Amino acid sequence: MSEDQSGIVARARGGDVTGVWLVGARGSVATTVVAGCAAVAAGLRPGVGMVTETQVCAQAGLPPLGSLVFGGHDTVEGSLPKRAEELAGQGVLPHGLARSVHGELAAADREIRVGGPLPGERRGDGELIAAFAADIEDFTARTGAARTVVVNVASTEPVPPPGQVRLPASSLYAAAALRAGCSYVNFTPSTGIRHPELAAQAAAAGVPWAGRDGKTGQTLLRAVLAPMFAQRALAVRAWSGANLLGGGDGAALADEAAAAAKNAGKARVLHDTLATVPEGEVHIDDVPAMGEWKTAWDHVAFDGFLGTRMVLQTIWQGCDSALAAPLVLDLARLVARAHERGLSGPLDELGFYFKDPDGPTSALSEQYRHLVAFADRLGGPA
Repeated sequence: MSEDQSGIVARARGGDVTGVWLVGARGSVATTVVAGCAAVAAGLRPGVGMVTETQVCAQAGLPPLGSLVFGGHDTVEGSLPKRAEELAGQGVLPHGLARSVHGELAAADREIRVGGPLPGERRGDGELIAAFAADIEDFTARTGAARTVVVNVASTEPVPPPGQVRLPASSLYAAAALRAGCSYVNFTPSTGIRHPELAAQAAAAGVPWAGRDGKTGQTLLRAVLAPMFAQRALAVRAWSGANLLGGGDGAALADEAAAAAKNAGKARVLHDTLATVPEGEVHIDDVPAMGEWKTAWDHVAFDGFLGTRMVLQTIWQGCDSALAAPLVLDLARLVARAHERGLSGPLDELGFYFKDPDGPTSALSEQYRHLVAFADRLGGPA
């Protein structure tokens, strides 16, 4: 174990070490996760945006932030310290934070392995899964982690076309997590563990998983507002939206197939709550000049009493990495604790965090009640 990792483990205050293996480990979200975890654990910043740092989860027995060690897979070169400095330059991370947590960023960077499939890849799915699983198992053994959670925070991939023989990359990583005996979180709209080819393996693995597609901004608002219309018996005629974003997400979602995968979760919230999908679409535009920042706009046309026509508009401006990172840390801790308690299969109770949850409801207030009950269950008698 490296000197930096030893320092991280020492902060576990006598508890078990928990591994967090990030797929897309050199991306903006992953970098913010590692830097943010180190900053909050060291008391440099408060845990704003983390439900697991509130009284709701105080008795859940979650692994302390200081006990988390990070590694991951990525197909791009670079380093986490350099990426953190770039994010600080764009205002995503506070000025000076990258230097304050340089040791933790460098330690995590040394644990990043080359992922895939790479251009010209000749290895088959089985070979890739075996290689990825070996990387995860090696990380878990060397860091002395009691368990490791694999979290997909990579760029959105298109929905696999019918008849595609090979597994998509997200499913290769999910299969590797299962083979390594690790719990799994899919924070992206990509297929991941939901691929039908993985159904039997997932059922037999005896590990918990959660997903998919983290609910960070526009869909978070939809999950709050759609129940309002339904509960007030207001007829929604149309619900249209637009996203303007840059960075890696903007480039990835410029692909129509990837954007369609992203929008499926946004539409599900409306369908589940309103029992139908109103007219209107969500348009996603890549605006490189916006960098890591995003603007999301919604236009809701609805009928009131006696057919009076009205409109509600919302504008959400924020940084996806800063919105996503606390949710990723919440999920890693909750799923690791669930694994420790012997739970397995889809964790419906974590639907609060996802656009396309495993559970049956998309209303945020109901999802929050389920999350609170789940936290109580995790801290209750075995």
